[in-house]
Amino acid sequence: MFRRIVVCLPLTVVLLTVAMAQAQQPTKVPRIGFLSNNSLAAVSSWNEAFRQGLRELGYVEGKSIVVEYRFAEGKLDRLPAMIAELVHLKVDVIVTGGPSSTRIAKQATATIPIVMATDPDPIGNGFVASLARPGGNITGLSTVAREISGKHLELLKEVVPKLSRVAVFGTSTTPGTAETLRETELAAKAFGVRLQYLDIGAAKDIEEGFRAARSERADAVLLLSSAVLNSRRTEISELSVKSRLPAIYGRPEFVEAGGLMSYGVSFTDLHRRTAYYVDKILKGAKPSDLPVEQPIKYELIVNLEAAKQIGLTIPPNVLARADRVIR
Repeated sequence: MFRRIVVCLPLTVVLLTVAMAQAQQPTKVPRIGFLSNNSLAAVSSWNEAFRQGLRELGYVEGKSIVVEYRFAEGKLDRLPAMIAELVHLKVDVIVTGGPSSTRIAKQATATIPIVMATDPDPIGNGFVASLARPGGNITGLSTVAREISGKHLELLKEVVPKLSRVAVFGTSTTPGTAETLRETELAAKAFGVRLQYLDIGAAKDIEEGFRAARSERADAVLLLSSAVLNSRRTEISELSVKSRLPAIYGRPEFVEAGGLMSYGVSFTDLHRRTAYYVDKILKGAKPSDLPVEQPIKYELIVNLEAAKQIGLTIPPNVLARADRVIR
């Protein structure tokens, strides 16, 4: 009996040592890469919404999760180096802030899960096979809402009853612009409105765009989304007021910067929901099995100070429908 105890004792010590070593090994902290083609200032509220979503799920940034933020500040040529860095860091998930970022991420990796915070046309852009079954390493949230174009023109028509010509600012190289423009053209025909498309490829084109709109006697401006335009929202809002051209935007940040009104998908809500996709993937879900979520929350925001500067009266029925009125 004594001999058996002597023989078993070393083995017991070894097993206890291994168990203690395993217990002392630190738990791997998941690392998320966040890639945006905008500047942090341009998307600060959305970024905070994403962080809020993580907190709601119990994550403590810097402790139970690490987020590597990369902002290209509207300079798309920076994106390849930024995504290469995130891949080199071996992040567990990559969150992309828009189609330009998603495309670069897709080209960089076919294995790291990618979560789109927003995308106007995930199928058309070639990111997913279908909204219900994405099929690859990409999933997330879509801003697909075909009625938005018509709603923008409807609102412009309400605040400018004699609306006949609208200058549309967009960036042709931004994924989804062509599709959005087609939808806008269809809506314009229904409202009897002519469109003047102005391609804004760089910041230097913005002021020239307003001059072109005035020379063609546009009654209003409709702004499509792009990194170039989003990063210059204060300048655009000021030029719109200076030109006395009522403008409608798809994002509230333009109105907060002095623009007239915005109507569109709640990007804040989309970024908060993005955290839930990240959580599911970290817990083992495959992007190919997670359906792409479509927007359910929309916001109308009106700036009465901008209306006053333009010399415009916002009808009571529009103000009654507004989710927020800036006075």
